[in-house]
Amino acid sequence: MVFDTDILIWVQRGNSKAADWVDNAPSRFISVQTYLEFIQDAKNSSQLKEAKKYLFAAGFTLLPFNEEISHRAMVYLEEYGLSHNMGAGDALIAATAVEHGLPLATGNAKHFRAIRDLELKVFKP
Repeated sequence: MVFDTDILIWVQRGNSKAADWVDNAPSRFISVQTYLEFIQDAKNSSQLKEAKKYLFAAGFTLLPFNEEISHRAMVYLEEYGLSHNMGAGDALIAATAVEHGLPLATGNAKHFRAIRDLELKVFKP
């Protein structure tokens, strides 16, 4: 399962339900975009170190961008950017999940619902 940034932030804030979601996932993947958003949330070097430590300890596999993901994200942004207020980051995360044939775990389902070929696992804190 590919995890959206919001779930990682919930875990970082001490939400046990989010932590259970991650702990009980059969597989743990994140997009490069999620990694960038997650570490960007750090306010200082100590928080940055803790964020990276968490990702490593939880066993997340980082899924890099490739040509197919980039192309699919561009299509998603063109198709859903105006009509559904989809941003570039969400387009990249969704494209990563779809290209790898994995469901996307997110608490922000409204950002992704329009994408027909994306399997969503909706988290409710």
